[in-house]
Amino acid sequence: MPPEPLRCAGALIVDDDGRIFFQRRSPHRRLFPNVWDIVGGHLEPGEDTEDALHREVTEETGWTVSHVLGLVGEYRYTGNDGIERIEVDFLIRVDGDLTRPCLEVGKHTEFRWLAEHEIAVLDEHREVNDGLIRRIAEDGFAALRSIGL
Repeated sequence: MPPEPLRCAGALIVDDDGRIFFQRRSPHRRLFPNVWDIVGGHLEPGEDTEDALHREVTEETGWTVSHVLGLVGEYRYTGNDGIERIEVDFLIRVDGDLTRPCLEVGKHTEFRWLAEHEIAVLDEHREVNDGLIRRIAEDGFAALRSIGL
C-alpha cells in the first residue's frame, strides 16, 4: 500500500495593493529548486492546517498572520522528489514590515510582490513544477476578485 500523501499548508500573502508575495527557492533545494513559490510547507506531526499556516508564515518571512481572507484551493501533486502531497492554500494578510521579510537563509534567495498582470514571471523553470505555482497564483487572484479585493 502506498504511503499517505504529505499534507501541506500554503499562504498567498496579500498586500494593500492587491499584490501577492512570492519568494524564490534556493537553487540547492531538492524540491522545486530555483523557482518562485508561495510561503508554506509540510504539517508537522499532530499539527492542523491552520497551525501549520501560521508557523510557516513566521518561519519563512518573520511576519505573523493577522487575517485569513479565504481558501484558494486544494492541490494534489507529486514533487520532483517523487513524493505525493496534498496542499491547502489560503489568502492571508500579515502583520510586519512588508518591505523587509526575513527570508530563511539557505532556503530562499529573493522575494517579489506580483500584481496579476505580472504572473508570467512564475513560468521561470516551469519544467521543474509543471506550472503549479502559476496555477495557484491564478486561483489566488481569482479568489481576491471574488471577495472584492
